[in-house]
Amino acid sequence: MSAGSTATAEMNSTTCTVTGPAVIDFSGHVGFVRDRCVYTLMSAPGLQLLAVFRERRRQDVSFLDQVILRLDSPAVEIHLGQGGKVQLDNTTLSLSSSPQTVHGVQISKDVNRVTANLSLSSYTTSVFFDGTTAQIHMKGQRAALQGLCVNSSSSLGEVKLSELSSSSCETQSSEAADGRINCTRMTERCNLLKGAPFTSCHGLVDPEPYVAACNDTLCRYPEVDALRCHFLEAYAAACGLMGNAGMEDWRSKVDCSPSPQGSCQDTFCSDHEFCGEDVSGRPACLCRARFASKYRSKGALGDPTVCEQDSASVSLAACLLTERRINHTDLHLNDRTCGGQMDEETHMVTFGFKGDKPCGAVVLASNQTINYRNTIKTNNSSALISRSDSVHIDFSCFYRQPEVRALSFKIKGGKAMQQIVSGSWTYNLTVSTCADVSCSTPFDLSDGIQADQIIYMKMNTGGLDGSIITLVIESCFATNAEGGGNLRYDLIKNGSVLHQVLLLQY
Repeated sequence: MSAGSTATAEMNSTTCTVTGPAVIDFSGHVGFVRDRCVYTLMSAPGLQLLAVFRERRRQDVSFLDQVILRLDSPAVEIHLGQGGKVQLDNTTLSLSSSPQTVHGVQISKDVNRVTANLSLSSYTTSVFFDGTTAQIHMKGQRAALQGLCVNSSSSLGEVKLSELSSSSCETQSSEAADGRINCTRMTERCNLLKGAPFTSCHGLVDPEPYVAACNDTLCRYPEVDALRCHFLEAYAAACGLMGNAGMEDWRSKVDCSPSPQGSCQDTFCSDHEFCGEDVSGRPACLCRARFASKYRSKGALGDPTVCEQDSASVSLAACLLTERRINHTDLHLNDRTCGGQMDEETHMVTFGFKGDKPCGAVVLASNQTINYRNTIKTNNSSALISRSDSVHIDFSCFYRQPEVRALSFKIKGGKAMQQIVSGSWTYNLTVSTCADVSCSTPFDLSDGIQADQIIYMKMNTGGLDGSIITLVIESCFATNAEGGGNLRYDLIKNGSVLHQVLLLQY
């Protein structure tokens, strides 16, 4: 081939496909990403295209999770994420099928995918992302480009974006083989790309790297979340980008859904989730394997109970509930009006109660402890939801009773207060002296106390639940300011009022 024909070839359109852990570069070679880092797909003056890889149902198989367009001028990042969510830096864009221009990038969104088009000095690039597969279609000179789309065999260390990758992203895990996987049957499925109805495209796009990508994934990962048609869809889309528009009916011939993938559009999951298919085949936010492993190993659906002074709460992961076919809106505490609160960012569902809203909590007290207990139940049954077949979501908090304390008050201006910390309890104890039975007038101590005067006293606590904790004054006496010597005037002894003192509230 002459230099002139080489230049002509370089100007032709070409496509890079990133799907699952596979990168099929512009030259049709396939490479694989086995970890969860961020890598450069294509780098040129003015633009970097980055790919974020994350695990899904298994820790040992990574999938493309997000595509980032990093522009040099201005220095911004456009994130193409799951569910068709597009963010300009940290701002979510509202998109439609009509292109919107953002810093020179035309972005649009339909029911199947997000499209980003941009033109630079020597080439034009279109990025298509449906949440599972990214295809970068470009026209123009690519001699100066770098990244996995240029050479899928590049050293990953050279194209890794450390500033966007977690410190542990390169750690690879191993898991036991999934007994549901039939590699022979999956190989037969992947080999469909070698025959009709795909033969009309073989002259434009080599099917072999797509077959290799399909085999590599489906022999290590279960056939779920529409993966049986995933790689066929990627190949057909690449054919369409390269000019073959005559394969519209291929899906029915290979037992795939008549409509393109895109069921996860507008299903926005949290960072520890991905969009897949639930047990009924509907799109749902499912747990990533690394997040779920710490709960599954304990047979739990969420985090341990959080206990505070007179309250308790427990947070369950919505994606773990989804795995058990449980809708969080069907759950409540003993009091049916007390449901869970879903955090829109984390998708953790929190159930809680406190002293002023017990939500049917059962309180058991002994001389030493107080136990708050509640249960998470379904709307249509009194049976307890189980973490496994025999474990109930039943949560409790145990506290030691507040200790018996001896306190001394120096009452100035008719009032004194002390803060008391006793185990888990923190509360204020206030003593007031009053001139009237309603305690509306503070007692004036400026002229001293006459022998025949009646002093009304009021004692309050702040921070104790009065429906559970009862303040008992066993003894109260007055003494001189220094508190020394034998001078003592008992006001309450063994819980009984001895003199003209009226305890209005305690």
